[in-house]
Amino acid sequence: MEEKNNAAKKVFNILTDVLVFAFVIIGAISLLLTITSKRDEDGAINVFGLQMRLVVSNSMEKCDRTDVSQYEIKDIPIRSMIFIQVVPESDEEAEDWYSKLKVGDVVTFRYKYVSQETITHRIVEITEKTTGGYILTLEGDNKDSDAETLKQTIDTSLSDISPNYIIGKVTGQSRVLGFIVYSLKQPLSMVFLMIIPCAIIIIFEVIKIIRIVGAERKKKFEEEKGKIEEEKEKQANEIEELKKQLAALKNQSEKPNKHADNDADGVFDDISE
Repeated sequence: MEEKNNAAKKVFNILTDVLVFAFVIIGAISLLLTITSKRDEDGAINVFGLQMRLVVSNSMEKCDRTDVSQYEIKDIPIRSMIFIQVVPESDEEAEDWYSKLKVGDVVTFRYKYVSQETITHRIVEITEKTTGGYILTLEGDNKDSDAETLKQTIDTSLSDISPNYIIGKVTGQSRVLGFIVYSLKQPLSMVFLMIIPCAIIIIFEVIKIIRIVGAERKKKFEEEKGKIEEEKEKQANEIEELKKQLAALKNQSEKPNKHADNDADGVFDDISE
């Protein structure tokens, strides 16, 4: 039973430490993003030269009708955080950057339908223009069998004057970070992600403190009980020793009386003779 209790305590302590560590990490990431990030006009976060955006549609989720097995980025679920290598500002550097794009790369771009939207799709075709620049044809991976998939075309040579232009190339993604950022955007996020977990941690710590105090009291009680038992045993031994001494004294006091009786009997014997 004691071994089971010790094992349960160890598991409880490990879970508490993991919770504390997890929320410290979340807090540190949130603080780091707040300190180091800059936001564009459309709300994108720029950190350490990379742009970070939250995916809000399922157009790049894995689809059986699209073969992406040969590509580096195969699936971008909704609410993922994507990391974007932004197009260089210099014309020469931008031209070199565009020349390295290939079919299968995923890019984020601005495109105007009724209003201008920010979209992340895969390049399905690249046509080099004789006058300079490229025509990029883009399409989402998640194709609906009941509807025609929309394609977008962007002329990279018109990036400065067209509402349709490339923002950058997607180089990675994180579902965990996306979930955290998405959750923080919700009205009750502070309650569920901060207040409640902190309250749980506080409760765990209070329980831990109560257990420690209880263990100390139990230990002290056992020590006091041991001292009392030891004192009782000592007193019992002393009483037993006193009894032995009294018995010995009694025996010693009785021995002379017997000798006196014997002497008296001898005197009377002599007189009778």
